[in-house]
Amino acid sequence: VQLQASGGGLVQAGGSLRLSCIASGSIFTIGTMRWYRQAAGNSRELVGIIDSLGATSYVDSAKGRFTISRDNARNMGDLQMNSLKPEDTGVYYCNVAVKRSLGDTWSTYWGQGTQVTVSS
Repeated sequence: VQLQASGGGLVQAGGSLRLSCIASGSIFTIGTMRWYRQAAGNSRELVGIIDSLGATSYVDSAKGRFTISRDNARNMGDLQMNSLKPEDTGVYYCNVAVKRSLGDTWSTYWGQGTQVTVSS
């Protein structure tokens, strides 16, 4: 199973970016998807979660600005980021729970990370 994250880039404060995470390989179903952010010199922090039914939760700093969505048929999810701030700068990672077969247990996989830079 591989996760491919994309959509990062350089944007001015107040702008928007949409990150995508696509799972490929031997997949029966994907479960909870998490998005993390890691700023330079800091530990990786959870930004938001979407479960298999589409319920979402976000860290306080992302509420009202970020929206996570998913497309189960395509094994992918998106992180829409609006009203971006310089403090949103960092490498964003997706983390997805995957079952490779009906009787399999859940395993989690990480995407390679995509850089988001917000200039002031």
